[in-house]
Amino acid sequence: MTRLLLTAILLTMSNTVMTFAWYGFLRKPGESIDKSMWKLVLMSWGLAFFEYCLMIPANHLGRSAGLSLAQLKIMQEVITLSVFVPFMIFYMGEHWKWDYLWAFFCILGAVYFVNREALVMS
Repeated sequence: MTRLLLTAILLTMSNTVMTFAWYGFLRKPGESIDKSMWKLVLMSWGLAFFEYCLMIPANHLGRSAGLSLAQLKIMQEVITLSVFVPFMIFYMGEHWKWDYLWAFFCILGAVYFVNREALVMS
């Protein structure tokens, strides 16, 4: 498995964990949260530990594979949207909006521009 593919896999796993840590405890409007805030913070921090255990090696692998910091960050943002939108729709029950697709195309534009030099040299 290449370092770039392993980087993407670890970042996806990391992002999935972090999405649940940050947003998984939120409820639909009108639903009550039955935990006190300090318990929610501790649970989120507990999940964040595992997110870091995936994200730190992913960034080291990506960097050792020759990715610039900008390329790593844009890769992370693409993965974030790819994880968050299904989470938001299927887990949280939010409704799809076409603006999400247009936002994703903007992120793809960022992918192009941050990798443009590498694409031209190929």
